[in-house]
Amino acid sequence: MGSGAAPAAGAVAPVTSNPARLRPLAPSSPVPSPRPSSGSAAAPTLEASYRRCRELNRAYGSTYYWSTWLLPAVKRHHVHALYGFCRYADDIVDDLGPAPLAQREAALRAYGERFFADLDAGGSDDLVLKAVVHTARAFDLPREGFQRFLRSMTMDLSVTSYQSFEDLCDYMDGSAAVIGELMLPILEPASPAAFGPARDLGIAFQLTNFLRDVGEDLRRGRVYLPQEDLTAFDAHRALELRRVTPGWVALCRFEIDRIRSYYHSADEGIAHLPPVSARCIAAARTLYAGILDRVEEMGYDVFSQRARVASWRKAAAGLRLVSRPG
Repeated sequence: MGSGAAPAAGAVAPVTSNPARLRPLAPSSPVPSPRPSSGSAAAPTLEASYRRCRELNRAYGSTYYWSTWLLPAVKRHHVHALYGFCRYADDIVDDLGPAPLAQREAALRAYGERFFADLDAGGSDDLVLKAVVHTARAFDLPREGFQRFLRSMTMDLSVTSYQSFEDLCDYMDGSAAVIGELMLPILEPASPAAFGPARDLGIAFQLTNFLRDVGEDLRRGRVYLPQEDLTAFDAHRALELRRVTPGWVALCRFEIDRIRSYYHSADEGIAHLPPVSARCIAAARTLYAGILDRVEEMGYDVFSQRARVASWRKAAAGLRLVSRPG
């Protein structure tokens, strides 16, 4: 998955109504299979499953993880479960070491088949999927949302670049926008008007990841920035050299303006959430948008370093939101 976007130059329109990795942060090493040994180990408890999802969220998605602490405990673990589902699929795509394409395809297909079979059965004995199935059934999450996510993960196995922004939007419909859709029932918005902004926030997070993780994705043989944008700003050379060029700076400025337009669109949906949910989403939005500020401060050098938001800034953002009147 892209470590999760723009019309032509000029005004940027979010894709709220246009069906287009949230990409979890890439781990430094593969996560062991969550499944118990066949026939030998006892099935995991629901508590153990949610705990495993929480561990994955904390280890590989710290910004999301700390934002969830602004949610009441009764909701927090459901967000961890969705993250765990995404994280494990992402590991199949990116972290099976030298496994050939056919093996990755088979593993991802088996993962999807196992999930949907467990969903139909009403329970699972998989250490990750037990919590995911419980959450999906508790909130009646749409089956097709998970199908769209897995479709985009399958694209990551063979698609290494996207010619146009429209092409990228097709990928992000399943890798990013749908995550916003799946989150909404857990957050309990007061109005259907939150749907479009939720999609836009997922896309904003994904696009932020694409820019932050250019260097990492190049090492995986992938480029998520639209080829038409790289050509328009004469930025292909920067990718070849892994070095900032004038064209690269111009491209990054364009991409950042576009990403911020999605954040601004997403902001409209926060008002439709109950206060506790709004604080969580506002924190995640503030912290993730801060990555763009860091990219600018780094002179757009995403090749030699990774843009990070300092831990103290994460804590400060959370405290400000907690102290804000409901």
